[in-house]
Amino acid sequence: MTAQAGDRVAIVTGASSGIGRATALKLAASGWTVALAARREPELDAVRQRIEDRGGRAFAIVADVGTLADTERIVATTLERTGRVDALINVAGIGDDSSIDLDDERLVQMLDVNLLAPARLMRAVIPVMRAAKSGAIVNIGSVAGEIGVNAAYSATKFGLRGLTDSVRREVVGSGIRVSLIEPGFIATEMTASRRGRMPQPGIVASAVERAIEHPRRRLIVPARYRVAVAFAKAFPAVVDRFSASGVGRD
Repeated sequence: MTAQAGDRVAIVTGASSGIGRATALKLAASGWTVALAARREPELDAVRQRIEDRGGRAFAIVADVGTLADTERIVATTLERTGRVDALINVAGIGDDSSIDLDDERLVQMLDVNLLAPARLMRAVIPVMRAAKSGAIVNIGSVAGEIGVNAAYSATKFGLRGLTDSVRREVVGSGIRVSLIEPGFIATEMTASRRGRMPQPGIVASAVERAIEHPRRRLIVPARYRVAVAFAKAFPAVVDRFSASGVGRD
């Protein structure tokens, strides 16, 4: 499969499931050619097949974004197949109830996937987008990047927020738009052990599409989490006491 003249091409990481899958399906339905990147080949191929069955265009790149070589290969392969990159959506992420005593291997893995991978992928696509004088980058952060919970995970998401803000300012005037989407709890594999009803990944996919077409610096979804973030910033001592009490924990 190769992109046709005039097609817009998007790279979506973490495309085999959850938010990444929903985002890939959403963009493909809107006419994008989608480069699907993830580790799990059968699941990734199933997403590609579903897109093609619906008349869309996609191709799969089996890759581990936690490695430098694979992040570079994702971009290189997309350019070889299509000749362009119009959007990068950094969805791939790992997380758990990670306290500060998280073992070192897991800590490094979380940093590699949640923070270094988006940085490396942005570094790889920005020269392409600068040359085209156009492009969109959307990073998937988390409400945990606004309210500190689960030490290691929050650290990566706070870092991604700072990285996104910095890169957005670096590329001002280049035609590149950089946005951060910060979901709360969404019904994905990562939250499968949590109790209660949660929104489906499509709510985030719709936010990604809006951010591409109508750039926003930052968007928290669902909207109800904006109240929680505002409260945490206004009353940090209350949140400290609430967290220390264990109220609301599974």
